[in-house]
Amino acid sequence: MTAYPAWTPASRPGIIPLHPLTFGTILGRSFAALRQNPKVLLGFALCVQAIAYVVVILAVSGVAIASFSRLNTMQPGTDDYQAVLAGSIAITVVVGIVLGLAAGALGVIVQGVVVSEVAHAAVAEKLALRALWAKVKPVAWRLIGYSALLLAVVIGAVAAAAFALFGLGFVAFPAAAGLGVVLVLAAIPLVWWLSVKLVLVPSAIILERATIGDAVGRSWRLTRTRFWPILGIQLLLSLIFGGIAQVVSIPFSFLSAAMSTIITPTGDPQIGEIIAIIAGGLLSQAVVLLVQAVATVVQATAAALIYIDCRMRHEGLDLDLLTYVERRDAGATGLADPYLEHIGRVIAPRPVPGAYAPPAYAGTAYGGYPSGPHPAYGGYPAGPQAPQYPAAGRYSAPPQYPASGGYSAPPQAPLYPASAPYPASAPPYAAAAPAAPPQPPTYAPSPPPASREPADGALPAEPAPTQWAAPSAPADGSDRESPWA
Repeated sequence: MTAYPAWTPASRPGIIPLHPLTFGTILGRSFAALRQNPKVLLGFALCVQAIAYVVVILAVSGVAIASFSRLNTMQPGTDDYQAVLAGSIAITVVVGIVLGLAAGALGVIVQGVVVSEVAHAAVAEKLALRALWAKVKPVAWRLIGYSALLLAVVIGAVAAAAFALFGLGFVAFPAAAGLGVVLVLAAIPLVWWLSVKLVLVPSAIILERATIGDAVGRSWRLTRTRFWPILGIQLLLSLIFGGIAQVVSIPFSFLSAAMSTIITPTGDPQIGEIIAIIAGGLLSQAVVLLVQAVATVVQATAAALIYIDCRMRHEGLDLDLLTYVERRDAGATGLADPYLEHIGRVIAPRPVPGAYAPPAYAGTAYGGYPSGPHPAYGGYPAGPQAPQYPAAGRYSAPPQYPASGGYSAPPQAPLYPASAPYPASAPPYAAAAPAAPPQPPTYAPSPPPASREPADGALPAEPAPTQWAAPSAPADGSDRESPWA
């Protein structure tokens, strides 16, 4: 029985090609990922952010109203009034910070779900929200802890700088002001540099199940040679969504003024302004929430794609992903998570498909690259060079062999005078007689076929020779055309 290989369909394409990504691919697929699973990506992010935003506003507003309402029973300017005012402000600020941290924790959870979805979409898998949450849930507290730790470090650094400037202001206010400007200007590149070096921490926590310290180390190493592309992607996304937020806010300011004119045509400023502010504020906040949800999804998608690209370049993750896709599409089950395979593997740098790479001139005479810079690409890498031969005239003269004394001269024939007769005997170097021409070889006749021997042991008689005659010749051999026949 002959076994034929089964037909296997082509692997399903994911949202990205499974090879190191370019700048444009990462930026473009960050927006295109929304079409892969919009219900999970955009819907979940929008719902979570809307709930967090509403809860924070209502809670802070309730605490502010409850704390500042006590001032209505006090005389302004008194010590009790000032103490209650300071306490109300402090309580409101603390509640706002705590609730802001809670909302930030929910934002980190959204980022974790988006990273998990993008990782599966890269291998053409589409999971439901329940399945994604099952993968994020075991490491959710690490994400929240990392976010809280990062926020605490930022708040501590800002508080320490503010305290130092405040103390310096009592001694030398101009120096404190100048130092404050220098610190602000120096903090801008520092913040961007840290944001690039730590951009892969959430992805490492989610996809590698790493601890906070290990995730920070992984992000620091993977972004070592990709600083400028990552910085360009982050800056461009920030500019895009910052511009969208500014464009969105302008129409709503005109809408509030138009609503104020329509609602109060008599010119009563009280009711019209209140209604216009409330309506315009609600509409603008709704659009801002939508923009923020899209920005959160796109930025988290970009971070996940950057993580995949860095691991492809440093650890050959694309090889593991290709193997996983081929085995899965061939019908294999129970496959291991490709993102947990070969963590920390080091491979040789590979060129990006589509980018220019100088050709390898391995077939040249000396097996290396051509020497000299290329006029279009700035030169080839140095390779083995051809040996440098000395110029003409530097070789030593060829050796002069002696005319005699090396090899013995061949024997010469004796010279006889022209008038002297030759001796009777031929000279030793006389011409030899020509040899007889070769005779054709003679072959013995082949033995007759074996025959049965007679009973008395006598040898059989030799057969008569075969006689050949023309087909028209008579049987007796006479020539009928002869006149004597």
